[in-house]
Amino acid sequence: MKVILNSEQIERILKDLAGRIIADTPNELDIVAIGIRSRGEILAQRLSGQLSQQLGKKVPCGTLDITLYRDDLNSPQGTAQPKVRTTEIGFDIDDKIIILVDDVLYTGRSTRAAMDALIDLGRPKAIKLAVLVDRVGREFPIQADYAGYKSDAEPGKLVQVNLVESDGKDEVIIE
Repeated sequence: MKVILNSEQIERILKDLAGRIIADTPNELDIVAIGIRSRGEILAQRLSGQLSQQLGKKVPCGTLDITLYRDDLNSPQGTAQPKVRTTEIGFDIDDKIIILVDDVLYTGRSTRAAMDALIDLGRPKAIKLAVLVDRVGREFPIQADYAGYKSDAEPGKLVQVNLVESDGKDEVIIE
């Protein structure tokens, strides 16, 4: 196990991501943050707080469950019943700049599922992807607009994001 990000680095990355998002987005456009369950939702809440603080106005935050949009839902190798949880987006996404937040971008499959789910909910002006960790190994032509840390973790290795809210501490490790 190797720690690649500690709590201070994660905090610094989220602050930096917020600054980059603000710099790239015209003032007249509305930004919202939507996190992919489960750690993406926590990161989205933190990022929304950073954006709100830096912009001086509230940036709405929501949570997206992608279970029913996954392409491995009916996989013959899967034996467990998928656990469907709620999508909690208490605002209109039409004509908004959506900052889609996830913890790790690896194959691109979760991001593809999330985009499908978002399009079923409305017609955003744009969807921008922000991830804490961007690792090599893409299977779909999907890239992060905002990535905090680039990892070259080998295939077969696990990049695990631990957050205080769900795991008791902030760190990113490679196992």
